[in-house]
Amino acid sequence: MAFNLKGRHLLTLKDFTSEEVLFLVKLAEKLKSDKYAGIFAENLKHKNIALIFEKASTRTRCAFVVAAVDEGAHPEYLGKNDIQLGKKESVADTARVLGRMFDGIQFRGFAHETVETLARYAGVPVWNGLTDKFHPTQVLADLLTVQECFGRLKGIRFAYVGDGRNNMANSLLIGAAKTGMDFRIGAPASLFPEKELVDEMKTVADETGAKITLTEDPFKAVADADVIYTDVWVSMGEEGEFDNRIKLLKPYQVNQELLSAAGNNESIFLHCLPAFHDRQTLVGEEMYQNYGLDAMEVTDDVILSSASKVWDQAENRVHTIKAVMVATLGK
Repeated sequence: MAFNLKGRHLLTLKDFTSEEVLFLVKLAEKLKSDKYAGIFAENLKHKNIALIFEKASTRTRCAFVVAAVDEGAHPEYLGKNDIQLGKKESVADTARVLGRMFDGIQFRGFAHETVETLARYAGVPVWNGLTDKFHPTQVLADLLTVQECFGRLKGIRFAYVGDGRNNMANSLLIGAAKTGMDFRIGAPASLFPEKELVDEMKTVADETGAKITLTEDPFKAVADADVIYTDVWVSMGEEGEFDNRIKLLKPYQVNQELLSAAGNNESIFLHCLPAFHDRQTLVGEEMYQNYGLDAMEVTDDVILSSASKVWDQAENRVHTIKAVMVATLGK
């Protein structure tokens, strides 16, 4: 079933119904299949896309560029030093100007209020490429990856372990509730998601058949899990938290012991990347020198194992971002 999402913003998946979320995943599947078949409908022909980046990016930037070009659009990268966003010019005024020149705007940065302000004043669709609160385009890619691996989303046992109150944990909680998953967060209680969001998603879960569990025991979280997911222990802008986070989160490292504890030979491992899984990463080397850690949130033998689907997941950023832009802006 098709949905008319023309002109809609994507700031958080909370704003989309369960059916709309599933529609975007299904559309991404089709657009991915079309690309592999060499079919390019150019649904965004003659459209111009502004890509605003306060934070550095590999996957989000590249995925938006490739998705836009595939569909015939022109993407324009606007780094934090390229425009006056929030400095000499207010976010609202920047939105008013860019909305007159561009057909859609992507924002990746810090405060969620910034992307909300852009959406309020731009007059064109605005897409959240990541804020401190939410990362909806990543979760759509995660859902597509799970769908490809298991052929379904409803009833999937999905365990997230690590920092349970960051933008990924928040967004996965929303995505899982919307799609009827058995979703668990394994984290220290001090890093549980905000109660308000949990309560809101439990209400959604009542409608979709989802289950939501918060536990401090990582082994309980991953029991029988189909999916085990983690993220970095310290997000961008929180570098001063390394000492505290390592003490809190070492028991939540996804290693072979934790992966095996799922007791499910079909379990897959996911990570939104970048991952500090070896000493070759800059932070990994620093962690080894300071803490004796060869890896942080995931070990090398897990992320490079056959259970790992992180590279499929990274590719799927292109196809789900393309689906969002086509659905909200395309012909």
